[in-house]
Amino acid sequence: MQQTNRSRHRHITSFQVISLGFLSVILLGSLLLMLPIATKSGQCTSFLDALFTATSAVCVTGLVINDTATYWSLFGQGVILLLIQIGGMGIITIALAVVSGRKIGLMQRSTMQEAISAPTVGGIVRRTQFIIRTTILIEIIGAVLLAPVFCRDFGFWKGIWYSLFHSISAFCNAGFDLIGIRTPFSSLTSYSVQPIVNLVIMMLIIAGGIGFLTWEDIKNHKWHLKKYRMQSKVIFMVTGILIFLPALYFFYFEFSNVPLTERVWVSLFQSVTPRTAGFNTADLTLLSEVGQMLIIMLMLIGGSPGSTAGGMKTTTLAVLVSSALSVFRKKEHTHFFGRQIPDGTIRNAATIFLMYIVLFLVGGMVISRTEDIPLMTALFETASAIGTVGLSLGITPDLGLVSHIILICLMFFGRVGGLTLIFATISEKKPNGSKYPQEKITVG
Repeated sequence: MQQTNRSRHRHITSFQVISLGFLSVILLGSLLLMLPIATKSGQCTSFLDALFTATSAVCVTGLVINDTATYWSLFGQGVILLLIQIGGMGIITIALAVVSGRKIGLMQRSTMQEAISAPTVGGIVRRTQFIIRTTILIEIIGAVLLAPVFCRDFGFWKGIWYSLFHSISAFCNAGFDLIGIRTPFSSLTSYSVQPIVNLVIMMLIIAGGIGFLTWEDIKNHKWHLKKYRMQSKVIFMVTGILIFLPALYFFYFEFSNVPLTERVWVSLFQSVTPRTAGFNTADLTLLSEVGQMLIIMLMLIGGSPGSTAGGMKTTTLAVLVSSALSVFRKKEHTHFFGRQIPDGTIRNAATIFLMYIVLFLVGGMVISRTEDIPLMTALFETASAIGTVGLSLGITPDLGLVSHIILICLMFFGRVGGLTLIFATISEKKPNGSKYPQEKITVG
């Protein structure tokens, strides 16, 4: 009997642990949000609404059916914030904090490696502890910087709570906000020209989205960029491009009619927030279709590996673009900064890209047909869900049961990761060493 139990434990992979961990926290969060104490009205929330909100919080998305400030009580908001923190830092990271001081085996180390996208198992405990310390420090700094503005606008105690809530939500790239107390579902539009709120929220989004391994490089090597990992260099390069170029587009084409100061702030903010924070300081329904499509593309790309952000990741885009350039130049290998990219990494990037595009398009088409709404509006919603962003054109609360279930599945897929889910459901087969004969097939 004991031997049977051991064999069962051996069959539980790190991918299954991660997937089940997220699912367990989502279900627990749903039950807590269904309690009467979680709402301001004192009424029970339906299971679907609670499940949608809990999934959105744990998967750090920000799509909501009910306005967070006006519908949920302080207890409900606290549950949501806790779910955001757990989802942002990762289930396994939180678990390590709980069992800190105990010896952990190879299985647990392997699980932590997958959870934080670490390159090796070695030093995984030290690296995970660094993640916890860095997260807490940055969130406290963000809350302190936001406090003067929110304390002025909402009073001392409420201002402190709002500062902490928005600092955690921004760093974890969640997009949940409490400013709906002014106008429901308004996000940060009332602060579109407030420099402190704009700057602090943007910096928190970027800090959470570049990944903890990049922060480890910053800690160890400071300004010596040449000593950074190749991955960190790629992340900085792609992140800079994806902030600068969209901001230029928004500045010259989408917000050309607003005053200069507001034009600068809203252009920068709308280029930062789609990857993958979910706050907005402008009415996204007023953007042109080109502007909305640009945001969709940014939402699908998302942040960087091992970060609080979702999406297919900046490194996936970089690998695919570099691979294409290698083909154009008739070069055999793909490389960055004098380092060759393994073929397996390129295959993974292509697989991730294909999964995201297929699910994004199919989900959007089903919602468009089911709800009888424009395809662009539905695609905006599915890109926001699978990219774990939280931006919306205002249709989320009015969607039906089928559409909400689709968005829940997309949010879970986007946070846990497509490859993680696939590896968790497909049993690992031992290689038999045989190979099929090779034959060419024409493509393109």
